[in-house]
Amino acid sequence: MLAKTDFLDLVPHAGDMCLLDGVLSFDDAGIHAFSTSHVSPAHPLRGARGLHAVHLAEYGAQAMAVHGALKAREGGATAPRPGMLVSLRGVKLAVERIDDLSGRLDVHAQCLIADESGAQYTFRIEHEGREIASGRAAVIHPRV
Repeated sequence: MLAKTDFLDLVPHAGDMCLLDGVLSFDDAGIHAFSTSHVSPAHPLRGARGLHAVHLAEYGAQAMAVHGALKAREGGATAPRPGMLVSLRGVKLAVERIDDLSGRLDVHAQCLIADESGAQYTFRIEHEGREIASGRAAVIHPRV
């Protein structure tokens, strides 16, 4: 298991915007992370009506970023690599809000393809063993 402090310096998400608490496992193909940030009254994406489930896509995107960063670190990289989320496809939401869900969220991301220019992943978020969101996301890495 990896704590947030083990990957925080590898991703561009800082402070409260780093939504993941830790990584339970990862390999070349994917990652299983977790979070309890969705219940925080200070959540940076929370609106007047709470935290809408559409923000689960950001949890999936952050799992992608952490996965890519951990793989890059294995290859010797030490600095965060900027990326831009450019596409969400086939997103399914099984709940309306997530701030009223107690306990942790399990965030899974599987790499479909990745190279120097970007990556495509599927993501799945579960709460207490029930899938509450899924979809596909693509990120591009701008040339420096």
